[in-house]
Amino acid sequence: MFEESARVRYGKSPLLEVVCQLRFPTILSISAQEPAGFQETVRADFPRYEARQDQPAPRITGAGTPNPVLQPQKPVTNYHFLSEDGIWRLNLTNYFIALTCRRYTSWEEFAGRLDQALAGFIRTYQPAYFERVGLRYLNAVSRKALGLEGTPWRELIAPACLGILQAGDVAEAQVSRCAQDVELGLTGGCRLKLHTGPGLVRRGDQPQDQEVRWILDMDLSLPGKLPVNRSAPALQMLHMHAGPIFRSALQDALYDALEPTILE
Repeated sequence: MFEESARVRYGKSPLLEVVCQLRFPTILSISAQEPAGFQETVRADFPRYEARQDQPAPRITGAGTPNPVLQPQKPVTNYHFLSEDGIWRLNLTNYFIALTCRRYTSWEEFAGRLDQALAGFIRTYQPAYFERVGLRYLNAVSRKALGLEGTPWRELIAPACLGILQAGDVAEAQVSRCAQDVELGLTGGCRLKLHTGPGLVRRGDQPQDQEVRWILDMDLSLPGKLPVNRSAPALQMLHMHAGPIFRSALQDALYDALEPTILE
């Protein structure tokens, strides 16, 4: 479905954020007390700490019946461990652990940080297995940053991602929304949720950027009962899917503007 392509590092990468999340059967001891033991295993890389209460979405019971009911869920304690510069964040709840990077440079660096955090988590809590392994890449292509202002998206983005914007007689300025959301299966039992289309970017408490960028949000996952010792190969497989999917969304003009370097 997505043609194999050489592994590439982009000099002007549009990546805003990379997130890896691993879900596991609920471990009550994580929310019963602050994870002091786990913190000691990651404190060298993640010295800053805070805890927040997240409110899960209500559960719907009786869906498809005349009287469906929304059942509120109990708040979940989300423990945050942050690097000193705030670029890296490790999140732990009683049902998932996640690593977020806001200045991604290489898979090797990301996987190295993740391996250390996972090793400490597995030693401390001994999860039975992982129920879902996910890897998400959030890209936002800026024409301004690439010197492509004035170039229409149809000359930069592959037709399959453009929707109505691929039509030459459609003015971008008159299209207020044109997004595509796709879910499909990949080889190896992996799944892809893809959101793509023009949009605005807002990060945290920063003011919203008024430049319209092309959003390419790739959420790759491997569901199922995965043995703990198979998490690293699963993540490697998800990572290998990501490159061809990203490349398939680019016209050659955009690919070249991102300053690709082919890796060995």
